Amino acid sequence: MKSSSKKISVCMAIYNGEKFIKEQLDSIIFQLGVADEIIISDDGSTDSTCDIIVSYSDPRIMLVKNDCKSNGKEKRYKSYIVAQNFENALKHATGDYIFLADQDDIWEQNKVNSLMSLFSNNLKLIVHDATVVDEKGVTISPSYFEIQNSKKVFVKNIVKNSYLGCCMAFDKGVLLKALPFPPNLVAHDMWIGMLGEKLGEVSFVKRKLIKYRRHSNTATTSGKKSQQKLIFKI
Repeated sequence: MKSSSKKISVCMAIYNGEKFIKEQLDSIIFQLGVADEIIISDDGSTDSTCDIIVSYSDPRIMLVKNDCKSNGKEKRYKSYIVAQNFENALKHATGDYIFLADQDDIWEQNKVNSLMSLFSNNLKLIVHDATVVDEKGVTISPSYFEIQNSKKVFVKNIVKNSYLGCCMAFDKGVLLKALPFPPNLVAHDMWIGMLGEKLGEVSFVKRKLIKYRRHSNTATTSGKKSQQKLIFKI
């Protein structure tokens, strides 16, 4: 359980994640305090994902439905739907610090305390490293940072994004500036990360605090070459 008295909101976007959601929730819940919360936004899952979440009967877990309309954009940008789903979760967050989480990763046991011990008045956002694993949990790469050459350089992160949402935590001030998301936003993590750079200090921490799972049903393209043109990102 975390040692800090600050309230944490873990925000997660889900869709048909029955295969991995329990392992992920189990890795998160025991790290949280009684006043913390997990906000999970569901984009219309048709499998047993929501049933698994409800079965926890934990008052810290809030399951909300993503009722936003994509207006046909799913034909162009799958990531647009993911960003929209995360925005719905973030709108319900009430914590002092927000942690983003994917439905299929695994948090390392010391993630929450490790990051909370680093936050200070001017440090607005932290990005930590991750071990990249496959569907079975076998290591693909020992470091996501090494794959992306992750660093805090504003122009570099427009061209090749270093901000991986599931490895990010930020304070409420960043959240208030990030919402609502701009129209047509695809990379919600890049948007939040670069806002953090403008609002205060951002730290890239080389601790590997999650197992970041990549498989055929992964919703985002993080770690792969972006298909968006530079002018669109700008």
